[in-house]
Amino acid sequence: MTPDRTVPSTNYARIERAIAYLLTRQNDQPSLDEVARHVELSSFHFQRLFLSWAGVTPKEFLQAITIQRAKILLKNSASLLETSLQLGLSGTSRLHDLFLHVEKMTPGEYKLQAQGLTIHWTVAATPVGHALFAVTDRGVCHIAFVDDLADALTDLKENWPAAQLVESHRHVQPYAAEILRRMQGLTPQSRLGILMKGSDLRINVWLALLRVPAGSLLSYAQLAALSGHSSAVRAVASCVAQNSLAFLVPCHRVIRASGAFGEYRWGPQRKQALIGLEQAQLVRR
Repeated sequence: MTPDRTVPSTNYARIERAIAYLLTRQNDQPSLDEVARHVELSSFHFQRLFLSWAGVTPKEFLQAITIQRAKILLKNSASLLETSLQLGLSGTSRLHDLFLHVEKMTPGEYKLQAQGLTIHWTVAATPVGHALFAVTDRGVCHIAFVDDLADALTDLKENWPAAQLVESHRHVQPYAAEILRRMQGLTPQSRLGILMKGSDLRINVWLALLRVPAGSLLSYAQLAALSGHSSAVRAVASCVAQNSLAFLVPCHRVIRASGAFGEYRWGPQRKQALIGLEQAQLVRR
């Protein structure tokens, strides 16, 4: 069936609860009835909800997000990383393939903290809850999943303290729609501009993340090597944690070397959901 993954946040909350329940009891292999009861739905409605969201059954989804599966993906990434480093595959070619154009704020602009910049923002539904999307005339500058809108807006203001913030669904909707296509595993329809700001290290790490394809996972050490900072794993991990372009700069694809998914700025269950969705998209191809 064709998934409809822009489900309302109330439904995503159930999905998130189901994922957490499945993961804490994966050794027991809970039945469909047990998981459905946990999220207060009938088995029929829960199965339909999950299939609509992921395109696969809960059991198939769980198989895609086990530590054993993650270790296999890390091993696969090691060979991909080696090839990338040997061939010197450029980030530029990867951005072209992704229909992305990245622009970096100049040191002068960064020092002025975005003074004179107008940022339009809106909130839209995504497969993993609502997200705040913010754009400038130079591209997308901020994406954050929203559990509390006031907190999300505070975060946006702190990231761009001198910018003028204007709520405008009309300005932002085309960008949000294109990003949602990509979240659903669909082919990009239009080129997206991204405006990044930060230290050279931070931007190098974020650019390296853009080279990690959907369905792949890599460790912090692997990302450090990919970004050209092999000896600065902790600093690279800090840059990952500071990512302010959720999903588009795919920090959710970075996990611990043990295979554990680890923390995520917007919640560990959301990270598991994103990884599982991307694995499910590969299964359906």
